[in-house]
Amino acid sequence: MVAHPMGEPSAWVRCWRHLLKPGARVLDVACGQGRHMKWLSEAGFQCLGVDRCAESLQVAAAFGQVCHADIEQGDWPLMTHGQLQTFDAVVVTNYLWRPLFPTLLASLAPGGVLLYETFSAGNERLGKPSRPDFLLQPGELLKRCAQLQVVAFEEGRLENPARCVQRIVAIQAANDATEPLAHCAVSLESLADLTPN
Repeated sequence: MVAHPMGEPSAWVRCWRHLLKPGARVLDVACGQGRHMKWLSEAGFQCLGVDRCAESLQVAAAFGQVCHADIEQGDWPLMTHGQLQTFDAVVVTNYLWRPLFPTLLASLAPGGVLLYETFSAGNERLGKPSRPDFLLQPGELLKRCAQLQVVAFEEGRLENPARCVQRIVAIQAANDATEPLAHCAVSLESLADLTPN
């Protein structure tokens, strides 16, 4: 497998980083070369990235801890004494492996933030990925995160490059939670209208 250029961090992750507590421990799933790890570690967060590409992880290791694992074929690697490791935030972008959802949600510590963005149905008309296995169905992230407190959800088409996406920000209930956060669901019209420069 060839390592791809790192690229800029997702506008979605940039937009919602303020929800992470200072020094938060962040899990970056399918992290590649660590574009989000780099950006988050520079802001003082502790990052751990997991990916199956050893070449990419050699780059990502400059920005935090890394774990080389094929999370689609083997057991979940982030266990301590038989218990799932938990994180203050879980970041997933441009990656979908449905059997992993329960593990990802269980990896959120109380008050932990899920930042998830990937391709959705409709993208097959625009380019790759085009297989249904790699495309979220309408409203799928909302259904998958039904037990979390949804802060924001977007579904629709983006430009530059043209693609169809779903993305969500959702929070695991804190042990001391007293009031729920407001729910916000919108459809995408323009990335420029919805995220800061």
